[in-house]
Amino acid sequence: MLRKGFVLCLCCLLLSAGFICRANSILIPMDDSQKNHLKAYGIAFYVLKKDLAVDWLLNYRGGSFLITYSRALESECVIRDVTFEVLPEGKVNFILNEIAHPEVNMNVVKLEQAPKIAVYSPKNELVADETDAVITVLDYAEIPYTILYDEEILKDDLVKYDWLHLHHEDFTGQHGRFLRRESAVIESKIQEATAKQLGYSKVSAMKLDVAKRIKAFCASGGYLFAMCSGAETFDIALAADGVDISESIYDGDEPDVDAQSKLDFTKALAFENFTLEPGSSRKFSDINTGRPDFFEANNEYFTLFNFSAKWDIIPTMLTQDHAHVIKEFMGQTSSFNKFVVKPESLILGENRQSNNVRYIYGELGRGHWTYYSGHDPEGSPGRRRTPTDLNLHPHSPGYRLILNNVLFPSARKKKQKT
Repeated sequence: MLRKGFVLCLCCLLLSAGFICRANSILIPMDDSQKNHLKAYGIAFYVLKKDLAVDWLLNYRGGSFLITYSRALESECVIRDVTFEVLPEGKVNFILNEIAHPEVNMNVVKLEQAPKIAVYSPKNELVADETDAVITVLDYAEIPYTILYDEEILKDDLVKYDWLHLHHEDFTGQHGRFLRRESAVIESKIQEATAKQLGYSKVSAMKLDVAKRIKAFCASGGYLFAMCSGAETFDIALAADGVDISESIYDGDEPDVDAQSKLDFTKALAFENFTLEPGSSRKFSDINTGRPDFFEANNEYFTLFNFSAKWDIIPTMLTQDHAHVIKEFMGQTSSFNKFVVKPESLILGENRQSNNVRYIYGELGRGHWTYYSGHDPEGSPGRRRTPTDLNLHPHSPGYRLILNNVLFPSARKKKQKT
C-alpha cells in the first residue's frame, strides 16, 4: 500500500510539473470575474518595471492582460488579491487567433516599458483637504510616481518623465476662486510667495509660464492627463496668453475690459469659442456645464464610445472597461460643454441626453493629451470631502479610465485612422 501511495504521489508531481511547463502564460481577466480591477493595473506595471512585456488584449474580457508565466508573478497576483488564470500554450494560441479574426472587434497591444510618472500637485498639508483621484489610485494600485510643482516645472524637470497628471489646479492665477475658504487663502499666500521668489510679478504670470512648459512637454512627445479644473483652466490660461483676465481681488489690478475678444483659442488644446465667467462667479467659463453648487449629488450617467480595436487603437485603449455606462461624478469642472470642444478633439465619453462631454483625447505635435472632467469617480458629495477608500471600490469603472491613461505610454502605438 505504501509503495502504491508513493507511485501515486510521484505521478501527481510529474503531472503537476508537466502542467507548469506547458502553462507558459498568465491571463489577468478584466471582466466581471476580476476580484480587483484597479490592482490588476498595478500588476501590469510591476511586470513592466522588470523590463518584461505585457500583452493588452483590447476588448477581450474587458481588456485583459496576458503575461509570460513566472512563479514570482503568480505569487504577486495572490499577494495583491488579483484574479488570474494560468494558461497552457494551446489555450493562449486559441485566444490570440480569436482576437486576430478580422470580424472581431479586438486587438493586441504590446506594452514594453514602464513610463516615468509625474503628478503636478502642491506639496503641503493643504492637499489633504482636496484629495486628488490620480494620487489616490496610483497609491492603491502601487504604481510609483513623483510629485512636481511650479519650481520643478520651471527648472525643466519634466524632461525626466513620460507622463504628467495635472492636479485639480487653477492655471489662471485666480486661486481656484475659493478665497472664501480658509485653506484656499493660505494656499494663495503660499503661491504668491513662490511667484515672488521665482521672479514673477504675480501668480497668473507664473502659472502661464508653467502652462507653456507643460504644453511644450506634451508637444515634444509627452503624455498629459488632466482632470477637473486642471483641464479647463489649463486651456483658459493658454488662450489668455498676454491678456489680463483676473479681477483685482485675485492679482491686485483690474482685468482687461476687452479680455474676451483678445483670447487666442488656437493656443488652447481642446476648447475654442468659450466665454469667460465674471470674476465673482465660482465657475471659470462656459467650458464647464456643471451646476452652480458642484458638490451636490448626481444620479446621471455618461457613456463610453465604442471604437474599432483594429483601426482606432488609441481611443480603444483609453476606453477599456468592464462597464461602458458610468455614473457621473461632480467637481469644480464637472463636465465639458460639447459646443466648445474643438472639432479635432476626439470625444471618448459623454452624457448624450445633456450633451455634456466627460472624456476627450487629442494629439499635440509628437505627444498626446487626455482631459477627464469631475473630481473623484467615487467621491462623496458635500463640502467636506474625505479621502476615497478604494478598498471599497476595487471595481470602479471611473477609476479604470485613469489607469488606462497611466499604461498608455507603454504601448507600441498606431495612429488612429478615423
